[in-house]
Amino acid sequence: MSRIALPQYLADASVAAELQSIIIGLAEVSADISIALAKGALAGILGAAGAENVQGEDQKKLDVIANDMIKDALAALPAVRGLASEEETDVVPCHTSGSFLVTFDPLDGSSNIDINSMVGTIFSVLPHTGDATVTEQDFLQPGRNQSAAGYVLYGPSVMLVLSTGNGVVMFTLDQDTGSYLLTESDVNIPAEAKEFSINMSNQRHWLAPMQTYISDLIAGKDGPRGKDFNMRWVAAMVADVHRILCRGGLFTYPWDSRKPEQAGKLRLMYEANPMGFLVEQAGGEVWTPDGKILDIQPEHIHQRVPVILGAANEVALCVDYHQR
Repeated sequence: MSRIALPQYLADASVAAELQSIIIGLAEVSADISIALAKGALAGILGAAGAENVQGEDQKKLDVIANDMIKDALAALPAVRGLASEEETDVVPCHTSGSFLVTFDPLDGSSNIDINSMVGTIFSVLPHTGDATVTEQDFLQPGRNQSAAGYVLYGPSVMLVLSTGNGVVMFTLDQDTGSYLLTESDVNIPAEAKEFSINMSNQRHWLAPMQTYISDLIAGKDGPRGKDFNMRWVAAMVADVHRILCRGGLFTYPWDSRKPEQAGKLRLMYEANPMGFLVEQAGGEVWTPDGKILDIQPEHIHQRVPVILGAANEVALCVDYHQR
């Protein structure tokens, strides 16, 4: 069976040439990252890097390696005006003639690295509309402005999931040729959910409406929902959202009272917006308890938000618990 390769798909979809170059560049470097991940302990790349990132989190060696690989790959592309990474304190200017800005989480779920579990790379591409010199302000655009968004899941097979604003498609890396080939062309999230994804160990720290909502799900047929739900949790947003894109459900990472000054755990620019773009393009919904995530006007590049995403009807019900 002949399959469409990523460059041909982008050309057939009439994606702008500069945007094509960025997506292909990210795909190529992700293939290199997958090789490093596959070697694991044999390459001496597991374990802590011995430093914290700007988020105050302990970095893994592969966090740093993946960040540098992506930064170098993007900085070499004339289409990239500037980039911002979860692992970088400030934005990084690139080419003064570039038309796009790129934000990325180089290795989402890095706590899974040392146990050989799923991790991924998340990216978002924004149009550049500012002056020649890139500043943080240029990146502070609502998620609806995204020209493209996607992620690479490093699992049993390596998959690139992508949207350029016309639905969601999935590609699988052919390890023999190094090419990403189209394997799913019409991703759709069912409006109803039978599964949910949340870190239950934090339940006592959530707002009361979220505690009530999850308790009603757990009560199953005997509770007010009148049906049973399965719970899944991979501890990597990229993997949990991938499951929802493949078979539906709801994912949430709510506000936590242990750090009340933080709106949430997940980052708006590197995680919530790109994943939100994909989920909406696949027919799902993406909210905080107060409104749609893609409508948020960012205040800084490392901003955090609570996240509720997935099946449209289930997300609406979860939000309703909070707004009653």
